[in-house]
Amino acid sequence: MTDADPSPAGPILLTPDGSRTALSARYGEAYGSRHGAAAQARHVFVEGSGTHEHPCPRVLEVGFGLGVNFRATLAECARRGVPLEYVAYEFDPAPVAVLREVAEGSEGADDPAWEGVLAGWGGPDPLTVRVPGVSLTVRFEDIRTAPLPQDWATALYLDGFSPARNPEVWTPEVVGRLASALAPGGVLTTYSAAGHVRRALAAAGLEVERRPGPPGKREHLRAVRR
Repeated sequence: MTDADPSPAGPILLTPDGSRTALSARYGEAYGSRHGAAAQARHVFVEGSGTHEHPCPRVLEVGFGLGVNFRATLAECARRGVPLEYVAYEFDPAPVAVLREVAEGSEGADDPAWEGVLAGWGGPDPLTVRVPGVSLTVRFEDIRTAPLPQDWATALYLDGFSPARNPEVWTPEVVGRLASALAPGGVLTTYSAAGHVRRALAAAGLEVERRPGPPGKREHLRAVRR
């Protein structure tokens, strides 16, 4: 399913909150919300997981995409002066030029950690960035078979392309693997509110709730490992 070369991306899209996203040629949908890519990153992932209040967050992300969630998390941790550990999985990397254009002028874009992402993108797998206060690893692997840290993540961002377009990421088997990567008390958040996703999260032993969604969505899901 994966290609060695970066996946071609479609046009850059300006979203209503002033942030940018792009279309994925492989999946035929945008990497981030067309109704506000940055707003979704903050509402669903950073705040939805409680990362904006955690004293030393450890984030696992499924679907690094264009780095919008990472940059939102990075900016929030820098604002509070707390350390960040971040491990992301990206199956279908976009060209570095798209990451650079989408990020230009946005929060986190001038952080040394993001500059490290751009400098190392397309190089050895995994991509590792270490700067004061930030540890980032991006693995270009299939989440269905990739080794995952166990009992580790304080927050898990499930941000693959939609279940309709990318169903392999949302199966009960994959969700069960992700649940085991959460530390006790860890929170999994996703923009999806699909019933079968909610049932898979519950079957994995997580306590699931529907929460108000970001702009353009009525609800999203939040699941806690008790």
